[in-house]
Amino acid sequence: MGVDVGEKLNRRPAAVDRPALIGQVALGLGLFGLYLLVDATGGAGRRAAAVEHGRAIFDLERRLHLDVERTLNDWLAPHSVLSTLANYEYATTYILSAVALLVWVWIHRPEQWRFARDSFLVLNLLSFATFLLYPTAPPRMLTGLGFVDTVSRGHTVGSWGSGLVDTANQVAAMPSLHIGWALWVSVVLARFTVGLRVQLISAVHVLLTLFVVMATANHYLLDAVAVVVPILAGIWYAHWRYDGPPGEVVASCDAFFLHVEATGAAQHVGGLVALGVSPTGRQPTPEDVRRLATERLVPLPRFGHRLVTTSRWRRPRWVETRVDVDQHVSERYAGGPHGLRVAVARLAEEALPRDRPLWRLVLVHGAVDGVPTSAVVVIVHHAVADGVGTIISAMRLFDPLVPLPVASGKGPGPIRRGAAVALGLAQLATDGGARSLGPGTPSRDFGIAVVPFDVVRRAARNRGVRVTDLVIAATVDAVRTVAPDLAERAGGHLKVSVPLLVRAPSAAPQGNATAAIILDAPTRGSFDDVLADVLRRSRRLRRPTRALASRFVMATGLRLLPEPAAEWFARTVYGARFLHLVVSNLPGPAEELTMLGRPTVGTYPILPLAPGTPLAMGALTWGGAFGIGLATDPVMLDAQAVVDALRDRLADLADEAPSASPLQGQEQPSA
Repeated sequence: MGVDVGEKLNRRPAAVDRPALIGQVALGLGLFGLYLLVDATGGAGRRAAAVEHGRAIFDLERRLHLDVERTLNDWLAPHSVLSTLANYEYATTYILSAVALLVWVWIHRPEQWRFARDSFLVLNLLSFATFLLYPTAPPRMLTGLGFVDTVSRGHTVGSWGSGLVDTANQVAAMPSLHIGWALWVSVVLARFTVGLRVQLISAVHVLLTLFVVMATANHYLLDAVAVVVPILAGIWYAHWRYDGPPGEVVASCDAFFLHVEATGAAQHVGGLVALGVSPTGRQPTPEDVRRLATERLVPLPRFGHRLVTTSRWRRPRWVETRVDVDQHVSERYAGGPHGLRVAVARLAEEALPRDRPLWRLVLVHGAVDGVPTSAVVVIVHHAVADGVGTIISAMRLFDPLVPLPVASGKGPGPIRRGAAVALGLAQLATDGGARSLGPGTPSRDFGIAVVPFDVVRRAARNRGVRVTDLVIAATVDAVRTVAPDLAERAGGHLKVSVPLLVRAPSAAPQGNATAAIILDAPTRGSFDDVLADVLRRSRRLRRPTRALASRFVMATGLRLLPEPAAEWFARTVYGARFLHLVVSNLPGPAEELTMLGRPTVGTYPILPLAPGTPLAMGALTWGGAFGIGLATDPVMLDAQAVVDALRDRLADLADEAPSASPLQGQEQPSA
């Protein structure tokens, strides 16, 4: 199954992107669990304090002549039918109204779901904090004042009046969540400007609930007044977060790379496409590239959007903008192959301007053996797309339009996924840090090599391993060959980050849908020793737990953090403290493609370096060739020396006889 770039990628994503339903249900269960935890806090001392706080509130109401609770309770208590109806109104309607609104928003106003959800969460979290810090007994628990507990007397099902819920939190009077939930429904409905009849019904419900909570001796009038504060706080927070400037909020897993780039290490993904000679012999021009970009790239998601940032406390937004293609397409002259690599390195160092869409195309001219050649460098910010997403988008520049082969498969169900995430988080916590290899720089070096994919596949089969395992081991071997002192400073193991694709085959290419797995690769012993250790450790790449946990942290965990905390996390975990190398094996088309009417003679990925790390290597299978693009910090590693050593190792392995004792890795496509 493949991603059909010819049909699917020219469509913009749906305007509404609901979060996963299982995640929202889990969030609700977590909120309820927190309520139970607050209720379980304390003991007899907490109950005594709650009674004292309740008397203080009632005494304050007496001084202010607001103590209407006893009058209402005296009127209701003798009427058994009305008491029963009031008891059930108290126990059920505030829950039913809030749940009904949330379900309605999810189905009919999904674009407002996050606003409703977050305002509701803040309302409850602030109320829970008050329950914990200022427990308050309701009027019915104040002895000597003559209040009748109608709920308990009526054995009301669904409350402490029945044995089913005899452990309900009874010292959570301040503030009143019964009024809070009912009033929150009215406020949100007013925001949505629903019909007047619905708003009137909701207003009547609020007034009825206000009467009931006091007449049943479960709340003070001041409880109802106090809950206005967390309601307004929740609405203000949701308004602050979601009613900012127009546009779509950048996903947390994409904003991650904006934070990383703030360290000075540019975060671009892309590729170098070396072009052959056209049948006419004419060199391509910038105008040719501009025309191609206008027709095929600009219509794609995010290629016509720029970032808008209003505060360091808020994630930026994608805002549609007019694209001046002249700002994104340029021309350079680089001489021979060395000049081409230098040109790519300089482009990899340069941060993309944030006042326009985050991509560029550079037409580079040179000559090989006196024959004029050209290449196109595609640069896309990591916040726009990951490696596979960039390939999918860049394939729009080629002819013919073909699907990218991406492995498909049904993911685990919600229960298995939740268990895998929990286990994966525990596993990630044990991965440990990386030894420092010395201070890094923002400078970049770039090396390229091309190997027939049949050679790479034969080398992997000779050792009985997957291509990805072989490439990881060969890269580590090349690093220790070129820079043995750097390998020794790593303490015998290099921490290798291996991106894994978690993108659904039918998904659009924008955004990051990968998970990074760290494995330790030894730098001592023979190559076969290194390969055997990599194979043993890489089995975690074929288990979903770490990948699912990594994805959960990036896509969900960071979204819940304040933006400064997310920035600190990104700068802390993505860099020299936890990894040394990035090695990525990327899928490409099997067909021979052309660009600008010219055949391609080499396609090489461009990956960004994590701050302070020495190397990022991408390998791309394209039209039967295995193109290697390798970026390094030149202070630490010579990029072309490493890529040459890597290419030579792969060729040597392909020429060797098959191993008598294969390592029994399972060869399969990898991302």
